[in-house]
Amino acid sequence: MSAHSRLYSLARWPTILLLPAGFTAVAWLTQRFAPEAAGSGIPQVIAAADQRWIGRWGGRRVTLPTAAWKAVLCAILLVCGASIGREGPTVQVVAGILRTLTRGLRGGPGRRAIIISGGAAGVAAAFNTPIAGVVFAVEELAKSFERRTHTTVIMIVVISGFAAYALQGNYAYFGVLGQDVNLTPAWLAAPLIGVAGGLFGGTFSRLLAALIGPHTTVVTRWRARRPIAFAAVCGGIAAAAALISGGLTFGAGYDEAKSLIQDHPARGAPLAVWKFVATLSAAASGVPGGIFAPSLATGAGMGAAFAHAGLGIGGRDAVVLGMASYLSGVVQAPLTSAVILMEMTREPGLVGPLLLAALSARWASTWVMPEPIYHLLSRSWRLARQ
Repeated sequence: MSAHSRLYSLARWPTILLLPAGFTAVAWLTQRFAPEAAGSGIPQVIAAADQRWIGRWGGRRVTLPTAAWKAVLCAILLVCGASIGREGPTVQVVAGILRTLTRGLRGGPGRRAIIISGGAAGVAAAFNTPIAGVVFAVEELAKSFERRTHTTVIMIVVISGFAAYALQGNYAYFGVLGQDVNLTPAWLAAPLIGVAGGLFGGTFSRLLAALIGPHTTVVTRWRARRPIAFAAVCGGIAAAAALISGGLTFGAGYDEAKSLIQDHPARGAPLAVWKFVATLSAAASGVPGGIFAPSLATGAGMGAAFAHAGLGIGGRDAVVLGMASYLSGVVQAPLTSAVILMEMTREPGLVGPLLLAALSARWASTWVMPEPIYHLLSRSWRLARQ
């Protein structure tokens, strides 16, 4: 991203035009050399973990060549300024490396365990959040928790946490090290931000499913016939979003989210709107790239907009709750969303409000998008025979 920033400062218009050119070129390379490297990579890992392999490889969804192409193509797109993240691709890359290195070994964990472990390691490495990696494996890759079960667990934890806070304040067993923070505004704002993030994130997933999902529509038929032209159009839309937003939508969105967390909420709403557009364009184009980090930036913008609206909640808390809510709305994985934000921001006091916001978001998201997006997209990556 530093390379792209230097390019943008030197030549604005040529850098803007890198987006449609980069999308077109990378879409062609993906179609020609590594079709299994397209998109996030998480649907491929879910499909590979759920199915028996056929023949020698059972497809190239989690193999070393696919991992290598994924890394190279994502790097090219980031230099071009595409609104993609490296977290989903890292899941596929690490799963592919781990699966390749363990092929032919006798005994030990099975193929499915290896793939799921590699995917979890990818999340942990990308965000430096080891606990979130474990939770992601359980909640999203393995699906060993039933949806109703982990919803009940979160709800009971939230209720008990709120009751404890109401009775004892921000209580810590061995005492609070540092300044005691009033979390009442965060608790009160969490359901509102959660529902907004869930509807916003669910809308993103619903639109993405309509554009690249397994169901046949006019758009998906045109995309299947003209994938390179479709990617070029998506690149043009991403370029327009970057131009209108003044460059807010370039890259994964780390710098923008960090700025908002540090109480600079003025550009929150524009970031949320245009990052939504740019990320949807990148995800729909079929080029390699994840949606985790851009979703966090979009959620940060939404949370900052809530803080700017004068709800009485601090800017940092609103931004963190917005990030967890929007991510939970997009992927419908509330535990993963809450734990990632807790580990990334080192805010253990916000665990209760984060869980409440993430659960509210998942609940609201299902009104718009009944099935989690990664599992819906994984259908396209399942082999014909098991």
